[in-house]
Amino acid sequence: MIPARYSASRFPAKLMQDLGGKTVILRTYEATVATKLFDDVIVVTDSDIIYNEIVNHGGKAMMSKKEHDCGSDRIAEAVELLDVDIVINVQGDEPFTDKESLTKLIEVFKQDPNKEVDLASLMVHITDEEEIKNPNTVKVIVDQADFALYFSRSPIPYPRDKDVGVRYFKHKGVYAFRKQAIMDFYNLPMLSLEASEKIECIRYLEYGKRIKMVETDVQGVEIDTPEDLERAKKLWK
Repeated sequence: MIPARYSASRFPAKLMQDLGGKTVILRTYEATVATKLFDDVIVVTDSDIIYNEIVNHGGKAMMSKKEHDCGSDRIAEAVELLDVDIVINVQGDEPFTDKESLTKLIEVFKQDPNKEVDLASLMVHITDEEEIKNPNTVKVIVDQADFALYFSRSPIPYPRDKDVGVRYFKHKGVYAFRKQAIMDFYNLPMLSLEASEKIECIRYLEYGKRIKMVETDVQGVEIDTPEDLERAKKLWK
């Protein structure tokens, strides 16, 4: 599932911007389909413009029936009546979505026969100090088994001692859910930590869900700002 909202506070209509001759959302859809990992790939949107963009290019799309505050809610509505076990959420602003990273996410559930993992997500090691400090970059810290401890827009951990070998990880907004986990998310209210940080996956942690983080080397570009789009265009070339 690819949640795709037309309005965006930092960069309105970002998904319909041109990236190498096609829109960002179409690039993301085509990259996801090209992995050949999924039974189905569907864009879920509140926008006739985005819906038509996908359908007119031979893709699959669904219109949300309700207003939603986040992509997980939009996906939950879409899959509520579908007979599925695992749902992958690829963000609409991730045109550099790659097969290797998605395969790692799927493998988490294949290696979890006791169903101890509620969802899995990706993280990328980052070293650039500006990126670590940038509030648009969501950081994640994990335990020894790579289960998420917390997500933040602030640098975590705080580098009080710079000589202890801490590695910083950026959270990539690609998730794999058990269907029950995303339905629980949909039916539980937002709490204060999620509301403060504006990071939806914190809700899972606040309600005791276990998030397995998977490291990937694929950086790509998440298009949140016009500057990100320019970086994406250079990388696409």
